[in-house]
Amino acid sequence: MTTEARDSAATASEHLEWPRLREALLQQCLSPATQRRGVGLASDVERARTALAETAEAMALLETEHAPPLEGLRDLDVAIKRASREGALDAPALADVRATLGAAAALRRFLAEHRELTPRLRESCHIDPSLDALDEQIGDAIEPDGTMRDDASAEFSRLRREVGNLRERIVGKLESLIEKHRDILSDGYYTLREGRYVVPVRRDAHERFHGIVHGTSASGASVFVEPRGVVEQGNRLKMATAEMEREAQRILAELSALVAEALPSVKAATTALEHMDLCVAKARLGRQLEGSEPELTTDGCVALGQARHPLLALDGVAVVPNDIELSAGRGLVISGPNAGGKTVLLRTVGLCALMARAGIPIPAAAGSRIAFFDPVLTDLGDEQSTQNNLSTFSAHITNLRRILDEAAPGALVLLDELASGTDPEEGAALACGLLDALCERGAAVAITTHYEPVKAFSLRDERLRAASVGLDLEEMTPTFELAMDVPGMSSALSVARRFGIPESVIDFARGVLPRQARDFEQLVRQLGERAAELSQERAELERQRVALEQKNAEQAQRLEQLRERGRKKLLAETEGLVAEVRDARARLDGARAMLKDRKLDDDGVRVAQAAIDEVGSRVALNGDLAPAPEPLAGPADTAAEGVAPDVAVGARVFVPRLRSEATIVDGQRGGQVRVAAGALKLWVDIAEVRAVASEQPTGAKPPAGASAPSSSGPGGPSGRTGRTGRSTDNTVDIKGMRVDDALSMVESFVDRMLTAPDAEGYIVHGHGTGALRAAVREHLSGALSHVTRVRPGTRDEGGDAVTVFTVE
Repeated sequence: MTTEARDSAATASEHLEWPRLREALLQQCLSPATQRRGVGLASDVERARTALAETAEAMALLETEHAPPLEGLRDLDVAIKRASREGALDAPALADVRATLGAAAALRRFLAEHRELTPRLRESCHIDPSLDALDEQIGDAIEPDGTMRDDASAEFSRLRREVGNLRERIVGKLESLIEKHRDILSDGYYTLREGRYVVPVRRDAHERFHGIVHGTSASGASVFVEPRGVVEQGNRLKMATAEMEREAQRILAELSALVAEALPSVKAATTALEHMDLCVAKARLGRQLEGSEPELTTDGCVALGQARHPLLALDGVAVVPNDIELSAGRGLVISGPNAGGKTVLLRTVGLCALMARAGIPIPAAAGSRIAFFDPVLTDLGDEQSTQNNLSTFSAHITNLRRILDEAAPGALVLLDELASGTDPEEGAALACGLLDALCERGAAVAITTHYEPVKAFSLRDERLRAASVGLDLEEMTPTFELAMDVPGMSSALSVARRFGIPESVIDFARGVLPRQARDFEQLVRQLGERAAELSQERAELERQRVALEQKNAEQAQRLEQLRERGRKKLLAETEGLVAEVRDARARLDGARAMLKDRKLDDDGVRVAQAAIDEVGSRVALNGDLAPAPEPLAGPADTAAEGVAPDVAVGARVFVPRLRSEATIVDGQRGGQVRVAAGALKLWVDIAEVRAVASEQPTGAKPPAGASAPSSSGPGGPSGRTGRTGRSTDNTVDIKGMRVDDALSMVESFVDRMLTAPDAEGYIVHGHGTGALRAAVREHLSGALSHVTRVRPGTRDEGGDAVTVFTVE
């Protein structure tokens, strides 16, 4: 980054009060190290998107009341620097290292437990699990408060016991001497001087107390004497203490070497903890601002919904939210009264741009979009410089020249009172020229102005868009609401009146105003009134839309209630249907049992057949237990509408209710015929059947030369015809069915074949896994005594996908 670019960034940061917002963020951090490092701005859009995604994950954790564990985080900068130079760490520093390692382990486990919510944070906060061993080793020697454990080593434990015992004996001896020589002691206590135990003896009596003098009191009235009786023990205590300290230093050096060996992992763990600390701080600030994660783009556009100034929101000010839109190569010209919030709008856009680059949720509605802007160029406030001998206007122009040099696609330019502080006519002309140049350079531009020519320019140039801060026309007070496509009135005279300027002064000033200015103000007022009317109409339309949505929701709820009622009714009907089916199954089982009895006479056979026919008619598609389908026309190439069918037995007809062709198997009875479609037989009205084109009834007279089958053929007197080949009458298809359901259908089919003219039946079960084929053949061979033969189909009959059986 060049020096000029750094100056621009610093200027923008100061103008937008970014340091205040950054300080508010860092106050949310737990670690002083995190606060010291601060928060930076991402250098590219991908890093910014990653930072925003990490903050969004931290916000999700806070919303579920699962804050990441960071309580053990310590500032390890000094300890890490010392360890990197192979210096020994003291016990408190090692205790801090251990606390940080414990926090790192807790964070690693936390992220593993919440892996679904934290994919980005887990990637950026990787922590080496092997650090758990170092944590345990330090914990074996160092207490959490930074003191050495008694059992840090066997030698240290022995020396500490020895030191304790010596100290107890010395103290016991001193207490005895104090009691014995109280008359010559200046006070009844003992203390340490240069590591030696001494008692205070009166100066005039110290010769009567035998021992070694180690000093006098500040007043000189007392002499500190080490009694002769504890000198030898004191010497041993001194030596034991020195040995214990040497052992402690050895332990500390050993632990420090372990820390130095694992230093890269320790640094990474510390960085991960501080990164999480900062992410959680961003999330807390985002929640405090009621912010959201914006969509970060590279198109140079801004679309903020209900945006609020973050610093004002943090200060507790009731900020009026506004929708703000900007585009690359285009300019937004904001006008309106002083103290109306124009500069606040500029700062809101600028701070949101910096917050997005820093990964901080912006105070705007969800779904807001903002581009990655680099650089952000500003000219806000008074730039007068006495040091550089520059007037306000000169400093302003100097800054504008620098902004023009740096403006380019991807830049955000925010200018307050563009080209002000000079002759209004020349200043307005300069402002128009600067606006044109900035748009030509492709920057996204937003300015504020009081210049009427600039307002008019914003209405003429298609690259510019006029906007104004709201003004209550009755009270002449700002509403702080941004109105698009309408220039605002400066209303300087009205503002002056509101702040107490005498009415006479206001009237005189109004008379001095040129006619053009009065006409323009009147035009702007009319536009403002029209905009207010449109706003009211829009609000009314919004109210109607909300009412309509509410009504639609009520209708949807009512429809769902009706559907639920229908489902309950269907359930009740289904339960009744199931009961009917169970009854039909019981009757069918009874008929099957009768048919299995070989001693049935002709009447018994007819009774069983009648029972089977009745059950079949009830469970058929048009039976009592199911509603009839809507009639459908037959295929155009097989059925002719209005053509009377041949209702002779054996005739092929099309039955719309079945959506298929069928064969008539029984003649007319009461206007009905009985038809068979595969294994299904049922009675239908003659009017419901259709003729099949070019189909000769199977019961028609055979052609000349053909002979009819003899009643004394292979079937014998029973009338069976033996092998007749596959047809719809002697074939049942059970492909795809479950075994239990398939075997039930097979039994019904076999029962029907007992009264059919054919001796052989064909069961189509397909190949599949072979389970259904095996079950069918086993059932036919073992469970059905009237089946005399079971075989696979021939190649012409369908091969192993078909089972053929013969009944007697």
